[in-house]
Amino acid sequence: MLRWYQAKLAKKPILTASATSAVLFGAGDALAQQAVERRGLEKHDLARTGRMAFYGGAVFGPLATKWFGFLQRRIVLENPKATIVARVAADQLFFAPIHLSFFLSAMAVMEGSDPVQKWKNSFGPGYKANLAIWPLVQGVNFAFVPLEFRVLVVNVVSLGWNCFLSLINSK
Repeated sequence: MLRWYQAKLAKKPILTASATSAVLFGAGDALAQQAVERRGLEKHDLARTGRMAFYGGAVFGPLATKWFGFLQRRIVLENPKATIVARVAADQLFFAPIHLSFFLSAMAVMEGSDPVQKWKNSFGPGYKANLAIWPLVQGVNFAFVPLEFRVLVVNVVSLGWNCFLSLINSK
């Protein structure tokens, strides 16, 4: 299975990462609705799951693929450990707040609500939670995972994270 995925990544990296992101963003929302909110299948909000999947596939997959490539090419220091720290810092100081802001705004627009209000209500708690989880995940990701699998690693960890994002977005 991993070889098949690797072959798909080699041929069409953005499409493969986008499809993976769509599935796992949607799964994160389904997890939020069923395991956390305990809505039951009859009250599952399919449109909400669809919005999450759309965002994952159309926005996160392509952006994360390009971002990780950028970090790999542009942040290369003489000391490998310093390179990892610099990549994590760039990821958390630039990509994470921009991505979270765009996520909240995009969800608000797709839901027909006010993106500014959504950002004011959700960015602080979301970014604080981000900083508790993602620096460690990305440090391990940048240190041990080959570039082509980094979006996959983020997507797998994101099952729980996307569940959290879905919950803060739905409040």
